[in-house]
Amino acid sequence: MFIVAIGATTARYASVIKEMNVLFNGQVLVVGKDTIVVQAIPLGSSLSENTASDIENNVNASQKAVPILFLTPVSMGSVLQPVPVNFTIGLPVKDWQVLLGSIPLRAGGYWPKNDSSNDVVAGESIADQFGWTAGSNVTVNGYTLKVTGVLRTEFAILSRSLVMSLTLAQKIYNYPMQINMIAVTPVAGCSQGALANSINQKIPDVKALTETERNDMIQPILAQVQTWNVGIETVVFLLSLILVLTVTTMNVSERRRDFATLDAMGAPLSFVFRTVLIEAALIGLIGGAIGIALGSFGALILGSVYTSIPIQQFFPGLFTVVSPVFMVEILASTIAVCCIGGMIPAVKAARTRISEVMRAEY
Repeated sequence: MFIVAIGATTARYASVIKEMNVLFNGQVLVVGKDTIVVQAIPLGSSLSENTASDIENNVNASQKAVPILFLTPVSMGSVLQPVPVNFTIGLPVKDWQVLLGSIPLRAGGYWPKNDSSNDVVAGESIADQFGWTAGSNVTVNGYTLKVTGVLRTEFAILSRSLVMSLTLAQKIYNYPMQINMIAVTPVAGCSQGALANSINQKIPDVKALTETERNDMIQPILAQVQTWNVGIETVVFLLSLILVLTVTTMNVSERRRDFATLDAMGAPLSFVFRTVLIEAALIGLIGGAIGIALGSFGALILGSVYTSIPIQQFFPGLFTVVSPVFMVEILASTIAVCCIGGMIPAVKAARTRISEVMRAEY
C-alpha cells in the first residue's frame, strides 16, 4: 500500500514534468538569462515581446519565433487555485498550433478568432472542476472572459490551463509587452544546437535551450525522485521479507506435529515444502492485492490533497495515476518476496524428524 501510494504519486509527478517538453518537440526555447526552466516551464525573469521579432529578423537559422506568456497562480496571483496546479498560457491566436497542435475541442466549442477578444479555451480538468462549458463566463482578476471551447487532451498541464491570446494575458496579469519564453522553430536542415548557438550569440541577455539541454536541467531532480522510489521499495520489501519469514516460521513451529504425522503416513518431503511455500505465496497474493487497492486509493487522495482538485475527478484517470503495469510489477514483487521469506521455514519443515517430534508432542 505504501509503495503504491507514494511510488505512483512521485512517478506521476515526474511524468507530468517530462510531458511539457513534448509540446515543444523539435523547437528551441528562448528565456531570460536568469530564468530557471523546468523542462518547458519558465520560472524567473521576463523578456520584451519584441525579442521574438529580433530573433526572426537577425537569426537566419530561425523559421518562426512565437512569443509566449506562461504563468502559474503563484506568479500571476490568480484566484482560481491557491497552489501552482493551474496555468495560464498566452500566445498569438494565429500561432496556437505551435503549442496545441491537433488537439481537438469538445463538441460545441470553437477557437477564438482574434487577439483582441476576451475569448479563452480551457483544459478538460479545470473545466470539469468549475463546471465550465463552451459559452461559460469566467472572471479572472476582475476581467470577464468567455470560454469558447474545452480542450480534449491527456496532457496534465494543458488540462489544467486557460489558453488565451497573448494580448489578453498581458492585460489581465499586467505584463505589458512582456513574455517569459519564445518557441523558435529552426529552418529545414538546421539542428537545434546550431540554432541555439546562433541565438545566444546574436541576441543579448537570453539563453536558448534545446530539448537535450532542457532534459539535462531537470534530470538531477528526476534522478532523486527515482532514487527515493527505489529506496522506499527496498526498505518496505525488506521489512515484508522479515515479517513473512517470522510469520511462516511461527506457523511451521506450531504445526510440527501435523508435518510429522504426514511424514509418518508416507507423504514425500517435497509435499510439506510445497505446502509451506504455497501458503507464503498466498500471503503475498492476497496481501498484495489488498495493498494495491488501498494504495491506489491513497495515491488519489494524495493527488487531491496536493492539487485541491476534487478526488472524484481522479477516479476516471485511476490507471493514469497508477498504471496497470506498475500494479502488476508490485504484485509480482510482493509474491516473490513472500516466497523468498517462506523458503527457509519450508526447508526446515521438510527436514522435520519424526522421532523427535513424536517424543515432544505425544
